[in-house]
Amino acid sequence: MQHRIIVLGGGYTGAIAAGRLAKRLRREDVAITLVNAEPDFVERVRMHQLATGQDLRSRPFSEMFAGTGVELRLAKVTGVDVDRKTVTVTDANADAGANGADVTAPESGAEELAYDTLVYALGSGWNSQAVPGAAEHAYEIAGRPGALRLRERLTRLDAGQTVVVVGGGLTGLECATEIAEARPDLHVSVVTGGGLGDWLSPKGREHLRKVFGTLGITVHEHTTVTGVEAERVLTADGTAVPAAVTVWTTGFAVHPIAKATSLEVTGAGQIVVDGTMRSVSHPDVYAIGDAAMAMGPGNKPLRMSCASGTPAAWQAADAIAARLTGGKLPNAPIRYFNQCISLGRKEGLIQYVTADDRAVRAVLTGWPAAVYKELVCKGAAWGVANPTLGLPTRRRRVTRQPAAAGSAVKASA
Repeated sequence: MQHRIIVLGGGYTGAIAAGRLAKRLRREDVAITLVNAEPDFVERVRMHQLATGQDLRSRPFSEMFAGTGVELRLAKVTGVDVDRKTVTVTDANADAGANGADVTAPESGAEELAYDTLVYALGSGWNSQAVPGAAEHAYEIAGRPGALRLRERLTRLDAGQTVVVVGGGLTGLECATEIAEARPDLHVSVVTGGGLGDWLSPKGREHLRKVFGTLGITVHEHTTVTGVEAERVLTADGTAVPAAVTVWTTGFAVHPIAKATSLEVTGAGQIVVDGTMRSVSHPDVYAIGDAAMAMGPGNKPLRMSCASGTPAAWQAADAIAARLTGGKLPNAPIRYFNQCISLGRKEGLIQYVTADDRAVRAVLTGWPAAVYKELVCKGAAWGVANPTLGLPTRRRRVTRQPAAAGSAVKASA
């Protein structure tokens, strides 16, 4: 009987894990199903580009997984029962693929899929932080639907109107600079609870302020937003900042499904995992990307990012393959090297960091940084379609199912 592996979510981490497992294990031994609501891969790190009118390359899963044996199930995940080892899905109303990939779309209504091993990679969405009016009046770019909604709204703005970006993290910086560069006729402002780029090195902060000045972006620092209305943003000091459009980029919230299960999760709903991305409470479940609470260097939680999610996906896939085949478990601690920030299409900022993500003095700026960031984005997308870095060319044979957490599994190559 084939070992059934179900991967939930086709973002960077889920797609990489599915493809890597397919390259590590023999098709006769495993059935790998990727469940995703959309038929193509979405480059989440480029949503600020999509929002400003740029067209992104189409990356259908049917082409990416053609000939691999990975079955794409076009469906929305509505529930997970980790005790019965089932996933509930509903029709995603998506078309089947082509080019030889295995693609199925369920009929309307709920359907249960049984698994032997589950890879939970449902990721995260935008987080309104429960600020009054944010959910009703603000726009977000955490995914393609939100980015397209903002794109349509921006096209209807007249010259001289104001766009306010709430949040001064990486997403907020990239969004504000992209809009300011694409629409120099608009007034763009950023409202941030701290100082602008206060986590960067002095050189990094200096360059960031220089670019913001060149693009004419107004910054409201050390300002807390207490409400969002149709035409303005309200702050804790009583100031009302005019806003024809408010873009909310104050962080991400994980998918709520895990919190409704018996999995051990954090207060925020992230699944608690060990160093191999395996759930500490349910050994047949692995969590990767934003959905996981994994510890990195310095015993600090890995931040929600592609930089964390990609190596976590490699780690989980390799650990699953090792446990199924009796191979050696991976032992490659996840660490950070830099933070890559696009500041429009012509400018960028690469902040080099310690293993535990603290800024060091060194930075790369200007057009070389913009080129660097573009290569990183292209590399991330390439890695989804080519998830075999460091792998042998021969797939290993699964000889029997793992019996329990920590149990030894005998196998032959």
